[in-house]
Amino acid sequence: MKLATLKDGTRDGCLAVVSRDLKHALKADHIAPTLQAALDDWDYCAPQLEQLYNEVNARQSTRIFDLDPQQLMAPLPRAHQFADASSFLIHAELIRKSRGQDLPDGWKKDPLMYQGCSDPLLGPCDDVIAASEDHGIDLEMEIAVITGDVPMGVERDKAGQHIRLIALMNDVSLRNLIGPELAKGFGFFQSKPPSSMSPVAVTPDELGEAWDGRRVHLDCHAWVNGELLGKPNGGKDMQFNFPRLIEHAAKTRPLGAGTIIGSGTVSNRDRSTGAGCLFERRAEEIIAGGEAKTPFLKFGDRVKIEMLDAEGRSVFGAIDQAIAQLVKT
Repeated sequence: MKLATLKDGTRDGCLAVVSRDLKHALKADHIAPTLQAALDDWDYCAPQLEQLYNEVNARQSTRIFDLDPQQLMAPLPRAHQFADASSFLIHAELIRKSRGQDLPDGWKKDPLMYQGCSDPLLGPCDDVIAASEDHGIDLEMEIAVITGDVPMGVERDKAGQHIRLIALMNDVSLRNLIGPELAKGFGFFQSKPPSSMSPVAVTPDELGEAWDGRRVHLDCHAWVNGELLGKPNGGKDMQFNFPRLIEHAAKTRPLGAGTIIGSGTVSNRDRSTGAGCLFERRAEEIIAGGEAKTPFLKFGDRVKIEMLDAEGRSVFGAIDQAIAQLVKT
C-alpha cells in the first residue's frame, strides 16, 4: 500500500491512503491520526489500512478525492530520527579521488552513518530554503526505509523484518559548510539542513520483484531545471544493504518505530548512468583533468527526483521543489 500525509494545519498532518496510480486518496485518520501513530501500532493498523487501500484502488468509496502533491507534507513530517548512511561507495570514492585521496580500507567493511535532521522533513513540493548560495547548495538522491521498533543488537538476518515502508529522499547538503564543519572533529550539523521526502511511502510488497528484501532494484532519476542529472540503479553497487544498515544503527541503541534509514547518494560504477548529486559531477570534472564547472544550486532552480517501475510508472511520486532564499522576519 501507499501512504501519505495531508497538510491540515497541524505539525504532523493527517494520514491518508493513496491509490497505486497516485491519482486518488482516502483519509485514514479514523484508523490512525498520523503515520507515526500507525507505525506505533502497526500490527493493528496495517490490516485496516490495507483494506482502505483496496477500496481506493477499486474506487469503492464516496470519500475518495483527487490527490494533489501540493497538498502533501512529508510522509513523516517530523521523524524520531533520521540515520543517513553512505552505502554506495563509488560516491565516496569519486569525491576522495578528486582530492587525490584513497578510500580508507575501513570504509569498505563498516558503514558510514550520521544523525541527520529529522524535524522538520520537507514535503515533496516544499521549497528548499537556504540562507546563501555561497553555502554550496546540493541535492542528494536517496532511497530510505522506515522501520518499526528495532531492538538493540538486532542480528542482520532479522533486521529486514523491521522494515515497514520505503520512500525516496532529497538529502540536501550545503557543500561549502561541510569541510570546515568536519574539520572541527564533531560531525555534520549546519551543513545538513532539512531534507525532503517523496509524496508517498510504500510497503515493500508494492515494489514486487524490484525489492529483494535488501535493496531496491529500480533506477532513480534526478533532474535539475529539467536536465537529467542521473538515473543510477538503486540495487547495483550498494555496498551495505538496508538490513546491514539497520544492524549498524541498532548496534548500541534500540530504534523506535518511525526511524528513517537513508542509503546515501545512489550511485553506480557505470558512470554512463550519471550522477546522484552535483558534487559527483563536479568530482568527475576535476578527475578528468580540469576544474569543476558544474555550479551548485541557485535560488530559483528546480530539483526533481523520481523512481519508475519496469512499466514506467512512478512508484513514490516525484519530489519536485524549488530552491528559495531565506526571508528573515
